[in-house]
Amino acid sequence: MRSKFLKTINKYGLLDKGDKVLVGVSGGPDSVCLLLQLAALRKGWNLSLHIAHMDHMLRSGSGKDAAFVKKLGEKLKIPVTIKPVDLKPLHIKGSLEELAREARQGFLIKLAGEIKADKIALGHNLDDQAETVLMRILRGTGLSGLAGISAKRNIRGTIFIRPLLETSRSGIESFLKRKKIKARIDPTNKEDIFTRNRIRHELLPLLSKKYNKNITEVLANLAESVSYDYEYLDQAARGSLKGSKLRLNIKNSLKLHPAILRLKIRQCIACLQGDTRRITFQHIREIDDLLASRPEGSVVDLPKGISVQKTRNFLRFYPR
Repeated sequence: MRSKFLKTINKYGLLDKGDKVLVGVSGGPDSVCLLLQLAALRKGWNLSLHIAHMDHMLRSGSGKDAAFVKKLGEKLKIPVTIKPVDLKPLHIKGSLEELAREARQGFLIKLAGEIKADKIALGHNLDDQAETVLMRILRGTGLSGLAGISAKRNIRGTIFIRPLLETSRSGIESFLKRKKIKARIDPTNKEDIFTRNRIRHELLPLLSKKYNKNITEVLANLAESVSYDYEYLDQAARGSLKGSKLRLNIKNSLKLHPAILRLKIRQCIACLQGDTRRITFQHIREIDDLLASRPEGSVVDLPKGISVQKTRNFLRFYPR
């Protein structure tokens, strides 16, 4: 367990000696395992740790999760920040899961800035990676989606790391069992009302039993391979056109290979909204058509209040 944990850290350059790390801890097995592994590295790596826990208040037992995390922090002598947020009044439309994810990410980034943390560590594991890749295939995705979860990623100027990304869920559970630590279990993980849970409890077991017993590793390996390809193409796209990050020269854009052009379009969108979530294949095809065929003045509206307008010489990306 420790060997694999360190191997992932060294492979992706996740930690530097002397780092201050904000650890997202839900109280579940993955985040508890992550915290214990990082705590064991404190002395040798001269790490400073701080625990962050967000209570979404979406179920009755969430307060017990927060109490568990607080007690764990006291036992390990690690400071804990707990933030309760009632998301239900904020949930007007869209996915409650997405709202919770965005609220959690915002909380972590804000707290990391306040305590001057160098990194934010999260507990995603090998099985999460496989589930993510399969879920994106089913929904429809390109290279960016197939790349899965990144072991190290800069989000809004903050470095997020996932040292358990190459560790299996069963390995994590075995580790906690040996340590005689009983983590908190979210009961909604056992329900098949969410797409990810159905993939976890139904589809992956079926694929493992009927088609490939190593399907989890196969999907995780696919994500790793694609991530390298995507990173290379992404860098090529960034250097393909000079000028503003929020507009593309139409004449020069039409000379680009479609793979590079589409990445350039995604980069312009990400420059405005911070990522390309909710941008579908159809959105990109519409922008392709806008660029190549539609008349001057035409506009394509995208999610999250972003629009793309065709002027005489440029495609202009702007918040509407």
